[in-house]
Amino acid sequence: MTVTAHPATATPSLRRRAAGVAAAILTPAVIWAIGAIAGVDYTVENPGQPAFVVGLLPVLIFALGSALVGWFGLVVLERLTRRRAAVIWITLAVALTLLSLVPVFATEASTGAKVALSVIHLAVAAPLIALLPTRAR
Repeated sequence: MTVTAHPATATPSLRRRAAGVAAAILTPAVIWAIGAIAGVDYTVENPGQPAFVVGLLPVLIFALGSALVGWFGLVVLERLTRRRAAVIWITLAVALTLLSLVPVFATEASTGAKVALSVIHLAVAAPLIALLPTRAR
């Protein structure tokens, strides 16, 4: 019997990072859908602006944008700092995640919407923080 090795089409790091991006997009979509099914009113009002409903499409777009910007930022840090890139990136990611929660609590919305939107923000960040940085060997 002969064993044939098939070369991987993507590096483990690339696959892990792609999985992180996918999770950062799909998880918030599922959370948004669960909230919608549970009756969460995603209407948000900001001072001086008309009320709007946070729909699924904006959740998907912002999750994808955040994931791609995070990945790009990590790649840039890896090229500039090599050893410290993961630590710097994780620190920035946690800080930006916490800052992203400020508008959620600064807007007028139902408690259900604030909780769901906060969890959505965390659901975008968690897989990115867990899967994007290269693991130490």
